[in-house]
Amino acid sequence: MAISKTTVSMLITFLMGMIPIVELRGAIPYGAAAGLPLWECFWLAAAGNMLPVPFIILLIRRVFAFLRRSAWWSPKIDALERRAHLKGNLVKKYRLVGLVILVAIPLPGTGAWTGALVASLLDIRMRYALPAIAVGVLLAGVLVTLATGGVLRIFF
Repeated sequence: MAISKTTVSMLITFLMGMIPIVELRGAIPYGAAAGLPLWECFWLAAAGNMLPVPFIILLIRRVFAFLRRSAWWSPKIDALERRAHLKGNLVKKYRLVGLVILVAIPLPGTGAWTGALVASLLDIRMRYALPAIAVGVLLAGVLVTLATGGVLRIFF
């Protein structure tokens, strides 16, 4: 049984949404370029982007503690935590609204992964962090979808 090109494009769009840095900022344009409808790109990328968030919030501290045992990983983890704390200033000041804004800005260094890391490091409970991150992901998805749709209209 052969898998259709559309199915592969849908799977890649979903998986790209899970990748740090790329997240839905890269997944939505990829899906649109692969010929998927924009609304489908939006939902696939948003679902992929949100899938790792609860695991990050729950497990990142344990993963960091484990990796810190390595001389090679320890400075990298320290640098990552420093950057997360810098980004966390917005969240410290505005709490959940700040977390939504941090996730919703579709620029490198922001997004669901960063929001989940900041929420974990600032001890924001899952029941508050998860909805705030989801709202941020949806807002970022709308912005990226609108931008992607506009760019597609210019060229096609």
